[in-house]
Amino acid sequence: MEADIRNGAMKMMVFEELVYQEALRRKMTVAPAKLSGALAEFRKQFGGPDQHQEFLKSECGGSTEVLRNKIKRSLLIEQMLSTEVTAKAPVSVVEAKAYYDKNPDAYRTPESFALQTISIIPPQNATPAQLQEARKRAESALGQAKATKTYEEFGLLAEKISEDDYRVMMGDHKAADRSKLPPAVVQAALALKPGEMSGLIHFDQVYTIVRLNAHIPAGVQKFAAVKDSLRKQLEKRKTDQLRAGLDKKLRVNARIEEF
Repeated sequence: MEADIRNGAMKMMVFEELVYQEALRRKMTVAPAKLSGALAEFRKQFGGPDQHQEFLKSECGGSTEVLRNKIKRSLLIEQMLSTEVTAKAPVSVVEAKAYYDKNPDAYRTPESFALQTISIIPPQNATPAQLQEARKRAESALGQAKATKTYEEFGLLAEKISEDDYRVMMGDHKAADRSKLPPAVVQAALALKPGEMSGLIHFDQVYTIVRLNAHIPAGVQKFAAVKDSLRKQLEKRKTDQLRAGLDKKLRVNARIEEF
């Protein structure tokens, strides 16, 4: 991965330098008050004057003017990117709705079950005795599960005795796509009402107890429900496109040499 990381870092360095040079070409400036404020904020990251001086010595040759120019450069890059990228990236509700309408399949939701499980799993290549022992532990787990009344009680029991990977999440599978669940689990879940739990479900030598929290039919997410996340998604994509476009534009007349 080292070569990819190095290449990515080099591209970022070149991009920032090109943006900086373009800011200079446009004669952009940084207000003295803004620069002073940035310098003050920068000093706050150090534990005291000694640490600040050590940084100046190691990174700026002990010169406050070098530090000042470095921060000024960063502010000019930020200002240039704000003008050419940030200010142009916002996506309106109208634009988001148009995208939503053109891509209906992206917002279809499959039939799913929100459920919790407690599973008892015998060792791999278990002997008959081990399988019998697993059955006994599963029956004991079922008795304890039936005594629970709430999501929290079942979840705490799952954390204590379940042997599947979901035990660390109170046995919660969230909304699990029906097509990705074992047929035996689906069959059991279809017979339950929210808040009810199954008996022992046996498949692939695993004993599982299911608590159904919700049966969610297939449907389409409403625009109101996805509006905010969709706008953020589209703005992220637009930002990436604007940065890439700016990089390409700045490279057209640039001479770049790597040593």
